[in-house]
Amino acid sequence: MNTLIIKQPFELESGASLPELEIAYHTYGQINEDADNVIWVCHALTANADAEDWWPGLVGPGRFFDPERYFIVCANILGSCYGTTGPASIDPRTGEVYGTDFPLVTIRDMVQAHQLLAQHLDIRAVALMIGGSMGGQQVLEWSVMEPDFARKICVLATNARHSAWGIAFNESQRMAIESDPTWQERRPGAGKAGLEAARAIAMLSYRNYETYDISQTEKQNEVTDNFRASSYQRYQGLKLFRRFDVVAYWHLSKAMDSHNLGRNRGSVREALNSIRAKAMVIGIHSDLLFPIREQATIAKSIPAALFKVIDSIFGHDGFLIESEVISELLADFLDDHSGPNGQNTQIESDMGVIDLRKNAIPGSESF
Repeated sequence: MNTLIIKQPFELESGASLPELEIAYHTYGQINEDADNVIWVCHALTANADAEDWWPGLVGPGRFFDPERYFIVCANILGSCYGTTGPASIDPRTGEVYGTDFPLVTIRDMVQAHQLLAQHLDIRAVALMIGGSMGGQQVLEWSVMEPDFARKICVLATNARHSAWGIAFNESQRMAIESDPTWQERRPGAGKAGLEAARAIAMLSYRNYETYDISQTEKQNEVTDNFRASSYQRYQGLKLFRRFDVVAYWHLSKAMDSHNLGRNRGSVREALNSIRAKAMVIGIHSDLLFPIREQATIAKSIPAALFKVIDSIFGHDGFLIESEVISELLADFLDDHSGPNGQNTQIESDMGVIDLRKNAIPGSESF
């Protein structure tokens, strides 16, 4: 892992500032002579800069994003606990961890931090920028803020403005965290029960009825307690606690809620219309958290966009799991040097024909 340290104040969208900024990042492969093989990967909520670790089906030797062919960059997001400045970092003004004194950050702040990294790496343009969920939010924001940086973009299971449904899920998780009286204490183990409960809530939005029915249903009729589904929820909570900071999780959920391409830009539609990159927008048909109508809204408004729906039982997590299908879609998208000449107005899926002109979020024309 590499680290960029910027010894000057970093201004945030809120008006607050960080006295200095540290960005953790990974690179894989080498830039070619034409500098046209750069892939920038934006990660989701609790991932890290090592894309090969959390997206092994897509990134790594022999995978679609093969370091022998591409120069791949992935940087940890602002507010995380995996090397980039966040609540678990030391505040140089006090010598103590920021903790709950860490200021609120937005998706735009995350992008501005990574723009500084791109400048440091002397990367002026990328062949493709890709991200799913919160990573997709960053890709869209970056494409609006710097329209010529990415020649092509791919966003998966994401949205142009975080929905009331998504915010409600995040608030429920924060309520679980805040119900743990230890969550703001600056000591090992603080906030354990709250973070575990929050993650259990999150898992319900990442998967769905079908995935739980297949993997967690009891095999024996005699069971009356200690169900597989119960132990699965507790296991997922404990697993996250062992690797993630509770205050960082609270802050990152707030950052996701802040996502709104239309803020101070007239409307979401106007912002999406300003994107000059050729785009492929991918939805997961069983995604409860980011339903495909949200991706339809994105594809409808980006001037040159393709819209694809993956038939998967894995819900929102499908963007991390369905690597083979995603690789096939990316191969077609990147090999098409002409790119889309305009928007797709219809796509075929297992649900029949989806008309993009009719599947935008109600009211999206005005926000």
